[in-house]
Amino acid sequence: MNFEFEEILETIRMTEIEHFDIRTVTMGINLKDCIDRNVNITCSKIYEKITRLAGKHVENARFIERKYGISIANKRVSVTPVSLIGDCFNAEEYVKIAEALDKAAFEIGIDYIAGYSALVQKGMTNGEREFLKSIPMALSTTKKVCSSVNIGSTKAGININAIKIMSDAIKETAYLTRDNLSIGCAKLVVFCNAVEDNPFIAGAFHGVSEAEAVVNVGISGPGVVLNTIKANKDADFQTLAEAIKKTAYKITRAGELIGRKVAERNGVEFGIVDISLAPTPADGDSVGDILAAMGLEDVGAPGTTAALAMLNDCVKKGGLMASSSVGGLSGAFIPVSEDQGMIRAVEKGYLSLEKLEAMTAVCSVGLDMVAVPGDTPSETIAGIIADEAAIGMINHKTTAVRIIPVYGKKVGESVDYGGLLGKAPVMPVSTLSSAHFINRGGKIPAPTGSLTN
Repeated sequence: MNFEFEEILETIRMTEIEHFDIRTVTMGINLKDCIDRNVNITCSKIYEKITRLAGKHVENARFIERKYGISIANKRVSVTPVSLIGDCFNAEEYVKIAEALDKAAFEIGIDYIAGYSALVQKGMTNGEREFLKSIPMALSTTKKVCSSVNIGSTKAGININAIKIMSDAIKETAYLTRDNLSIGCAKLVVFCNAVEDNPFIAGAFHGVSEAEAVVNVGISGPGVVLNTIKANKDADFQTLAEAIKKTAYKITRAGELIGRKVAERNGVEFGIVDISLAPTPADGDSVGDILAAMGLEDVGAPGTTAALAMLNDCVKKGGLMASSSVGGLSGAFIPVSEDQGMIRAVEKGYLSLEKLEAMTAVCSVGLDMVAVPGDTPSETIAGIIADEAAIGMINHKTTAVRIIPVYGKKVGESVDYGGLLGKAPVMPVSTLSSAHFINRGGKIPAPTGSLTN
């Protein structure tokens, strides 16, 4: 990649003034060669491989930060979905693997380690059932381990049996981490159409078709896009779209440069640059504020979904022009607790769970970091997951649910996790029952759109 001097100066300005940073450099590591029927040997192999390959990941990322003057907010690792390397183990043995991952994460100094994951969109093996049972205990006994489960896809349909297990797991995780505001649920994502090269936590895992080790980079940049929109206050939509695309182009170029340099210092392959706009609770770093700056009174007003669709499309177009290595999720994240504009809209009553769901049809992921009352029934959570999965399945896109039934909390209260996880207002959910629907079990068949061969 060749960079012009003016590009470098503009990147410096974005970094210093517009909250631009690299949200994460995530090293993906293959663990398939760590398989052994003895769980202790498996754990030992996992710990050794992670600490060997990623032992200097943080150090190398910090060197690149200093060299180029661009902040890297998080240094992370993702691994092969653990259920794939532990199919012979029971739930208690899987928890030992989670503890080995956690120990390795602390040893190398990363923020989080992801890949305590399973892919059960079409069915579940006996080992995968044991793995799903292990998730609440694994997340409550570790600090840095993140988990994800893919329960549906456009090709396979939606596995309602897996959704039932996962909704119960979410409730149990909330209870087991109740002394810490049910924070375990913030480390657990349920996907439809999960991707293999996502660098973002909590849903990252190292896909089975990936190389031995790669570095994937997730950029940020809501503040940069916000300033672009403010500079085009009265422009028509076509002019505004062009301005957003140009901005996405610039931040993607900077993100790929950093990702490639970190990969080079680690001695591993560069994977992809995920061009998702990832907000933080900091003022001026909000996707919600971007939507308001486009002309809405606030997030939730009529037109919100259209504004988000345009933003998402422009970010993708700009990123694709900047790089041939765009991957991951790539679009615009709308996590409630991690975005000051979204928090404000929920607190004012402008944004409901139902409107959020509509917005997820056009954003890059789904219902993210949504806090709900702790007494929300498991079947209701399952229904919310099924609805979100249906949006992903029908529209050939990734959707996800990271929902937190905060133990002991009710609508109108809020929970403050601090840092990037931010503050989550407890949102109301429908009191209508989904129990009979969910308890049918089985699988919702794949749509006709899956028949593409």
